[in-house]
Amino acid sequence: MLTKRINTLSESITIAVTTLAQELRAQGKDVISFSAGEPDFGTPQVIKEAAIKAINDDFTKYTAVDGIPALKEAVANKLQRDNGLTYAANQIIVNNGAKHSLFNLMQATIEEGDEVIIPAPYWVTYPELVLYSGGKPVEIDTDDSSGFKITPAQLEAAITPKTKMLILTTPSNPTGAVYSKEELVAIGKVLEGTEILVASDEMYEKLVYEGTFTSAAAVSEDMYQRTITINGLSKSVAMTGWRFGYMAAADADLIKATKKLQSQSTSNINSITQVAAITGLDGSADADIEMMRKAFKERRDAAVDMFNKIDGLSVLKPDGAFYLFVNIKEISNDSLTFCKKLLEEAEVAVVPGVGFGSEGYFRFSFATSMENIETGIKRIENFVKNYK
Repeated sequence: MLTKRINTLSESITIAVTTLAQELRAQGKDVISFSAGEPDFGTPQVIKEAAIKAINDDFTKYTAVDGIPALKEAVANKLQRDNGLTYAANQIIVNNGAKHSLFNLMQATIEEGDEVIIPAPYWVTYPELVLYSGGKPVEIDTDDSSGFKITPAQLEAAITPKTKMLILTTPSNPTGAVYSKEELVAIGKVLEGTEILVASDEMYEKLVYEGTFTSAAAVSEDMYQRTITINGLSKSVAMTGWRFGYMAAADADLIKATKKLQSQSTSNINSITQVAAITGLDGSADADIEMMRKAFKERRDAAVDMFNKIDGLSVLKPDGAFYLFVNIKEISNDSLTFCKKLLEEAEVAVVPGVGFGSEGYFRFSFATSMENIETGIKRIENFVKNYK
């Protein structure tokens, strides 16, 4: 009864682990979860007030499929101000979160048999969307020694006549790796003379702790023309449940194609979210963003120090996002079993690295309180001492 297409999809392992942790808590278990990819802070008050005003103003009707003009203008202004990127209204579309942006992009661009290069470790959704669209994920493996970043040589070796797209994530989920401007320029050089698209997922842009952030589309005119920039407000201003993402591309026809798909699927995104997002984009919440960034940095530093004192575990200090990708290879090369036992025996939920395409690691989110971090890592330390 079900299609072959839907049967290619797997359930998101991060959502599955988070759901299991919630179920165990409901059963009375003292589970500490480090699996969720969302800030533990509330949405800034200034954004909530904008949403409340929109409700009171009865801004509750259908809108343009691709977003109200004021919101698209706010996106364009943000991209110009923060990233040095210029886009017109017809080069921008707003979606129900960046995952929706990616889904629409894949459906609009990937044909049966097209290859999509995905550096590993990767966000769990990337290969699933490629497969659902009829494409073939081509993984480039990275590890601690390369800072979890691909090299130009690796990229060049992975390109074939069937390559349609490269997915870049900076800062990365799950590793927190951030590509420098020089590294992005080098990647762009490899792509020159090809028709390969670049999907640049920049959702964690505001959570950078070392150095500066550079958008992939900003490093050259060639990269600008081939890059689709994907971003949103879920991580920067704690708006995960509001479902706001956006996509910007030099190719207005590509944006028009995704708008056509969206018109026949979800139509416009939530009208109240659109108004709230303007405030999230226009600088009104910058103080809140910086407060959260500083708190995450403090947690990162503490968690990295604690993990690197545990025999058998090691972790690189990430430059961005709010995850640690902890190396457990001295203890186990079966991350699924390790994480299952950790949850059952120590009541700590983390996500196995195999779900991100890299065995021998687990992802630990430090988007939680310092108290939880300290207690949880102590439990992990005691678990590792007795692991069999």
